[in-house]
Order: sequence, then structure tokens, then C-alpha cells
Amino acid sequence: MRLIERTGMAAMRRIDPETAHGLALKALAAGLVPLAGGPVTSERLRLRLAGLDLPNPVGLAAGFDKNAVAVGPLSRAGFGWLEVGGATPRPQAGNPRPRLFRQPAAGAVINRFGFNNEGAAAIGARLAARVRGPVPVGLNIGANKDSADMARDFARVVEAAGAGCDFLTVNVSSPNTQGLRRLQAGELLAGILADVKAARDALPHRPPIFVKLSPDLDEAALADLADAALAAGIDGLIATNTTQARPDPAAPHAGEAGGLSGRPLMAPSTRVLARLARLTGGRLPLVGVGGISSTEDVWQKLRAGASAVQLYTALAYQGLSLAARLARELDARLAAEGIAHVSDLVGTGIDDWL
Repeated sequence: MRLIERTGMAAMRRIDPETAHGLALKALAAGLVPLAGGPVTSERLRLRLAGLDLPNPVGLAAGFDKNAVAVGPLSRAGFGWLEVGGATPRPQAGNPRPRLFRQPAAGAVINRFGFNNEGAAAIGARLAARVRGPVPVGLNIGANKDSADMARDFARVVEAAGAGCDFLTVNVSSPNTQGLRRLQAGELLAGILADVKAARDALPHRPPIFVKLSPDLDEAALADLADAALAAGIDGLIATNTTQARPDPAAPHAGEAGGLSGRPLMAPSTRVLARLARLTGGRLPLVGVGGISSTEDVWQKLRAGASAVQLYTALAYQGLSLAARLARELDARLAAEGIAHVSDLVGTGIDDWL
């Protein structure tokens, strides 16, 4: 981490975390954050994921840039792909503040934002106007909390914002919108995905569709969801969102409602990932998210069946330079271990995680 980044991170930790996040986005948009200059890439790292050409497998998870205000700078931060949002059909303020809580010793945070965003039309306009480059940019799509038809909202977001997206992620797993997670049930999810696919197919292009899952599903629910995803013919699964579990009930703010992310999520989310890898048997590409803060974590997600990964929470503790560092270190480790391409690592450790 460069001195300027280290100094900025130290200052940010002294203020309210949501305010700090907003300031970080403004600094990015203003060109005040040191960046890698572009995606880190090599012949070992380049891959194709659900029809997307990625310079490297290290992606940015949804939630960091909810309103797509810093896509240009983020594309130069070293990531191989970016996910912005979540977007809802209508703008909404989200849940009352405070709604973001740090657990520094655990490298974790709890959030209960509740899909606060400027709405699909505003976000879609920014995505459509962006300068396209080598880093694919997708949109996480959700539902308004007061919607009369929450299941239909996902397709509405695609209709309003899909034209500027390289991929779409159906988010039925956020714990912070009441009633949302019930949409992960097989029959309900099948209907949502049919509507989203129809809206996607009406676009000038056909961006791939991912579904983001909860880490809190039991074995039967996970199998049901995997079957629904396969039957629907979607393009990939993202495992996982934040958890409502509290591994350390004595940690700061552990009693706060919301989703826990960061290092405590690494093991449980990777176990879910491995289960999905076994359930889907290679028929769908998987993305590993949850608890990544080191190159070893990336390595384990890939071994557990992920073709690519995403991170977010660790950036709050290690800075934006983490993305480029992880990609470079992954490349070096692949070379050191004689692995010709990152895809050769995928799924080699599923049994270890089961």
C-alpha cells in the first residue's frame, strides 16, 4: 500500500464508515486515488467467463459503487471485471442510518443498507454513457422494498438499465430487504429468471445473467436453487452474499441487524461454493465471493470451484490497491507452481471444502 493510500485509509477509519465510503467514491471520481493504470493481466490470468473476456479473475463485488459513479477509475484499479449496483426500478433511500458497522479486528463489517440507490434509469444512463474498455461492467439488480410486485421488479431494472451492461446479476439474497430472500425458492426464482431472460433478450445485445445466492441456505434449499438455475438456462451463479449469522457474538456491533461480510465469511461461503460446484457438476460457471482478503483466499475459492472471484469488504481495510496486488500475486503463484492457466486450478480442491 502506497503512503498516500495508507494515510488516506487511516483518516477514513476515524470517521463514520458510510461517510468514509462516500468520500472514497468522490476521491476516485476526482482522480485523487492512485490506481494501477488498467487491469492486471497475463496469458495465465486471461479467461472467458460466461461469454465475457476477463483480463484477470479478480472482480469487484456489487455495493462498492452502487450508482455507477466511478466506473472509469475503477476500471483502472487492476480489477478484471466490475459489478455495480444494486439497482431497483425506482430510487430509494434504503434503511435509516446508521446502517454500516465496522469490526476491525475481524476484518469484517455489518451492513443493512437496504438497496439505497438512485434508481435504474439514472444508473442505466451512466452505464450507457461510459467509455467501453477491456474490463466488463455488470449490474446487480434488485427490488424496491415497497413494490407491489417484487418478483417483477428485476425485469423492470433490466428494461431500464440493461442496455449499458456487460452482464446482469439477479440479487435475491440480500438480507436487508424484507421478503427478498424468499424469492430464492425454486418456483419463485424460475418465474423471476424467465422474466429477466425475456427482458434481456429484448436488448440490442444479450448480456449473460448470473444469480447471487445466500450463504445461509440449507442443503435442500441449495439443491433446489441449483436445479432451478440449471433449468432456467442462466449463465452462472455467484456464491455468496452476506450472512445473517454471527460467528463471534461478542464482536463489536454483533447485535446489529444486517449482513455480515469480510474474513468471517470466507470459510462458510467457500463451503457453499464447493457444494454448488458438486451440485452443478461443471454445467455452470461459478463466482466465489465472501471473505477474500489475501491471495491464499483467492486460491482457495478457485480450488473450491470458482472460475472467478469478487471482493469488497477487504478494500475498506487494505485499500483499493489490493485488487492489483491480488492479481499479480495470483499470477506469480501460478507460475511458481507450474500451472499454465488459472482455469487449470478451478475445482481441484472441492473435496477439501466438503
